[in-house]
Amino acid sequence: MEEHPVLWHFTFSHFNEKARWALDYKGIRHVRHPLVPGFHASTVRKMTGQTAMPVLQMNGRTIHDSTRIIAALEETFPEPPLYPRAPAERARALELEEFFDEELGPHIRRVGFHLMLPDPGFVVAAFTSESGLAARIAMRVAFPMISVVMRKRMRIDEAGVEVSRKKTFAALDRLERELQPSGYLVGDRFSVADLTAAALCSPLVAPPEFPYLPRGPMPEPMARVRESVAARPGFRWVLEMYRRHRGRSAAIAA
Repeated sequence: MEEHPVLWHFTFSHFNEKARWALDYKGIRHVRHPLVPGFHASTVRKMTGQTAMPVLQMNGRTIHDSTRIIAALEETFPEPPLYPRAPAERARALELEEFFDEELGPHIRRVGFHLMLPDPGFVVAAFTSESGLAARIAMRVAFPMISVVMRKRMRIDEAGVEVSRKKTFAALDRLERELQPSGYLVGDRFSVADLTAAALCSPLVAPPEFPYLPRGPMPEPMARVRESVAARPGFRWVLEMYRRHRGRSAAIAA
């Protein structure tokens, strides 16, 4: 019997969305196991010795980190490619992937949770969108403690959020500068650079194609920030990348 890759993921996470999108873009049939933040640690630590998500199990390997997951997928499932064929374009795409991983991903997350954590109902619903009743109840009970831990570990404080706000807007500025006449970041076709930038912008942009959008309205502080940037070319570009390339889920039942 064919063994499909297995993705362990947080549903409401932009780095996890990056890995999901790569699997779906390549049409790789895979099984998804959603985990609940705060309750995931023991499961993931047994697999990887650390607690970061996402984690992909494939061909006897256990791979954590969205960038390493995409590299493994490119090696095993090269079509359709996310890495450009031309060496110079490939190097450029990987450079931009690293830039957005480091200079956008952690910072848009910090700003987002700063704006969302005061709305426990929204965050709990987002974290448990694919979970059963018991997990939802446990998350509601544990959320005050989990919120404190998140604020401490992510340094969600006035100084940290201000740094991240500037970093987020600087990354959006660079995205707009890097756009080529083709509408893509590198060359004339969709690549890992576009996927990374668009996926990591998803917490702010909330594209309708994002597969696990929480039910109910976005918290008002987050909605105001979203509205403030909605006219920017980079914001519209993220919506367009999702519309063109997010495609259908390749996930299958376990």
